[in-house]
Amino acid sequence: MLSRKIILTEDGSATIHLEEWNESYHSKHGAVQEAYHVFIRNGLDFFKENSEVSILEIGFGTGLNALISFLEISETHQKINYTGIEKFPVLEEEFRKLNYPKALKQFQQDLKFSETEISAVYNSLMKANWEDFQAIHPNFKLQKLQADFLEYEYPKEAFDLIYFDAFGARVQPELWTEELFDKLFKSLKPGGMLTTYSSKGSVRRALISVGFRVEKRPGPPGKREMLVAFKN
Repeated sequence: MLSRKIILTEDGSATIHLEEWNESYHSKHGAVQEAYHVFIRNGLDFFKENSEVSILEIGFGTGLNALISFLEISETHQKINYTGIEKFPVLEEEFRKLNYPKALKQFQQDLKFSETEISAVYNSLMKANWEDFQAIHPNFKLQKLQADFLEYEYPKEAFDLIYFDAFGARVQPELWTEELFDKLFKSLKPGGMLTTYSSKGSVRRALISVGFRVEKRPGPPGKREMLVAFKN
């Protein structure tokens, strides 16, 4: 396993940095800011009118996107079925050092949850058993799968929304190709969407080639653009 180090990003929230790759789990410009911008404002918010949303995350990682998604439905009262795939799970000794409960309270001061309550939810997400769906809350069911993104057999038309949060194409180019995007396209329900922090031309072309309608959106801090892709 690659050496992993906890670092602080520019918005004060932590992430994990892979020193050999010079790659981090989140943007160094702000882990929490990036998660909200890419996966909530340009993802989950698109489904505000849905009473129930099925989400697939490619790269469960530190659990930050799942935690923020949980906090969001406290406002909308939606039900979320959340599936996160991760080949190399974050260790308990690592996620215990991540400061997300404090950082989220500072970033979203109107959150209904206290820092202690957020910490309890985060602990439940990270310590949930792998493979089986588990009720973290009556409105939030989580299934964590330890699997290779390319080898996993994705169910057909099962998801409304995909958070594509794999490591960048610079270090894992095989994950940003037509092969994987075709599998993800088929796993989305009609009207579903995929959102990602990437804006690379090669990624955009690969998404279009398998059938997605792709749009560029303003990126999070430190990035000019990002991509969202729709299955019409």
